[in-house]
Amino acid sequence: MLAPQRPPMATTPPPQDPSPDASADSVAPAFSPLYQQIKGLILRSLQAGEWKPGDLIPSEFELAARFKVSQGTVRKAIDELATDNLLVRRQGKGTFVATHAEQHIQFRFLRLLPDQGTLDDQGPAERRIIDCRRLRAPAEVARPLGLRSGDPVLLVRRVLAFGGTPAILEEIWLPGGPFKGLTVDALASDTGPMYALFESQFGVRMVRAVEKLKAVAADADTAERLNIAEGHPLLSVERLSYTYNDTPMELRRGLYRTDTRHYRNELS
Repeated sequence: MLAPQRPPMATTPPPQDPSPDASADSVAPAFSPLYQQIKGLILRSLQAGEWKPGDLIPSEFELAARFKVSQGTVRKAIDELATDNLLVRRQGKGTFVATHAEQHIQFRFLRLLPDQGTLDDQGPAERRIIDCRRLRAPAEVARPLGLRSGDPVLLVRRVLAFGGTPAILEEIWLPGGPFKGLTVDALASDTGPMYALFESQFGVRMVRAVEKLKAVAADADTAERLNIAEGHPLLSVERLSYTYNDTPMELRRGLYRTDTRHYRNELS
């Protein structure tokens, strides 16, 4: 009798690359260019707080080894992040996480410039905090901040003046959770940019903003605080600022005097 034949042995498939979810340092397959994928991985590390504002990040050589790509690919990713003001290159020192405490970054979101001279000429803004209150979010505030009506929020109101002349009245809405502990005293005692305070004390970095502009007339309260006549024309600027991962973190409504200043934006 013929011996029974054994079924053919199954062959083991060759090992596959780890899935993109297996490691934060894996380059996920995608149709986007490789440098864009590396940019996304660096952003992921920034979001996770691996490198904080002001920190020196690993060199291009180290990142290339980490992500298993060429230094040129890493360089292109870093170039884009520097253009986005998320990283800052310093000749001979390396690449650092951008911070709003730096001079060229802190004015990034302030577009109101004097008709004569520059922001540097007039010196830092003089700030007067009107109040800082914890409230329940009204619907028109909760919606843009990605909250539910009634969720806790902070409302900060302040006046910015230049050379002793009030120029901006601001109403700033912040989600209550990330900014727990923010007080009038903390705001009044800090001499740096508000966004730098958000970075250092609350770990929140604003990375981009969307603004809406319109012309309005000053009401009685605004006129008194900005030392102008009621009905004086003002520029209303509503700004929604985002941290990493496109998470909204601030709704700011500013009323700007433009009798000696103008709003300047560069388009490209």
